[in-house]
Parts: sequence; structure tokens; C-alpha cells
Amino acid sequence: MFGTSKMMETNYLMEKALDVESLRKTVITNNITNVDVPHFKRSEVNFESELRRTIENNKFKAQNEVPAILTDRRHIAFTEYKNITSVQPRINLDYSTSYNNNGNNVDIEKEMVDASKNLMRYSAIANGLSQNFKLLKSIMRVG
Repeated sequence: MFGTSKMMETNYLMEKALDVESLRKTVITNNITNVDVPHFKRSEVNFESELRRTIENNKFKAQNEVPAILTDRRHIAFTEYKNITSVQPRINLDYSTSYNNNGNNVDIEKEMVDASKNLMRYSAIANGLSQNFKLLKSIMRVG
């Protein structure tokens, strides 16, 4: 009943976002820990841009879709949609900058700001997911 609904898709995205924020916290912690290590290169997590690209591509394909008649299981549809569940976070190393004379590119102030943003995002997403579960629970109780 709820398996393919927009609500369950939203719940999946929020659960995935919590996983991404946990990974981001680990990466930020690693960056902060290695602030004084010579030639250490900072990392960052890329997820939101990949998810946005997938959603926009799917919308574009839906608007410009040319219907295909598939009369055989071997036929290939003209449009193939990428499922949002296939989007995974990526950890990117920043090789292009150097913040310190020792080759290290970790800016402790930026990392601390990122850590604060990460905590706020995690709390907001967890709160939203909790509200969705409360709503789902009340719907199931009524139905």
C-alpha cells in the first residue's frame, strides 16, 4: 500500500540523508584530526548534487519521452530512468589547493563551520523523519 508512495520515497531519501550526514561527520572529523599532518589532503562528501542531477534528468526524460511500443521482452525502451535509490555518496579528495606551507589543505575554521552545519542538518533530517513516522503511525491506526 505505502511501498511505492511518495511518502515512502521521502522516508527513503531522509534515511539516506542521515547516512550521508553520518559519513560526512566521519570525513570532517578525519579532516580535523589531520589538520597538522604534512601533505594531508582534505576530503568532502558529494551526494546532493548527484541526487539533484538524477531527479532533474528523470524529469527531463519524462517531459520529452517518446512512447515506444515494446512487443517483445528483448525490446529496449527509448527512455531509461535512473532510480533515486541507486544514488550513492562519494568521497572526493581535494588535491587542487594547499592551505599551509607543509602541503596540508585543511582549514580548521572551515571544517568547524562544516561540522556545525552537519550537526544542524542531521538534527533537522532526523526530526523530519520522526514526524513522517508519527504521521504514518497515525494513518495506519485510523485505517
